[in-house]
Amino acid sequence: MELELRFFATFREVVGQKSISWRVDDDATVGDVLRSLEAEYDGLAGRLIEDGEVKPHVNVLRNGREVVHLDGMATTLDDGDAVSVFPPVAGG
Repeated sequence: MELELRFFATFREVVGQKSISWRVDDDATVGDVLRSLEAEYDGLAGRLIEDGEVKPHVNVLRNGREVVHLDGMATTLDDGDAVSVFPPVAGG
């Protein structure tokens, strides 16, 4: 199946684009996608996952819903889903 992956702020800089099409197996989860992104992009390695979970302060949304409020890394995906990845944000 094919997903649309969207990146923001520093993650967009690492990937080099605002969004990309990403092919995954039909039974892929958010965790599968994040692991493959860390493997594909050196600048993302270690920045998305910590202790088997989405790293604290990193926001990952499936079709606009935060995956920590779904099934976290085990959140299933469907063909055509949009997965948005936001880095930690500081400021005030």
